[in-house]
Amino acid sequence: MPEEWVRRIDAVLGRLPRCTQEAAWTGTRWRVGGATVAHVFGGEDQVFRITFRGEPDEVAAFEHMGDPYFRSSWGGNVIGMLLDDDAGIDWDELAELLTDSYCLQAPAHLAQQVQRPGAARD
Repeated sequence: MPEEWVRRIDAVLGRLPRCTQEAAWTGTRWRVGGATVAHVFGGEDQVFRITFRGEPDEVAAFEHMGDPYFRSSWGGNVIGMLLDDDAGIDWDELAELLTDSYCLQAPAHLAQQVQRPGAARD
């Protein structure tokens, strides 16, 4: 996994309350409490992937969008995305998706502290 990508992902997730980066069984993951927010891995096949959480309707929508998105078999609310620097990575979109994933996985009192992209703060 390119270290620059891990740093960019950590710049988004590492600023969120109690979200920590750690080595995973393969690659790197970010967790809040015991819940995985995102997991980036791959490279042995020259393909890098990131998985994160989404609302059920979003999971279905991303699955039907196709490449670079895919459905993961790890759970009903997991969205996968291929990371391909040649095809271009929309880092702003990924930051929004990762922030949403955090808010789905974090305890409510932590998620309420986060400004979700596109949402007005009360």
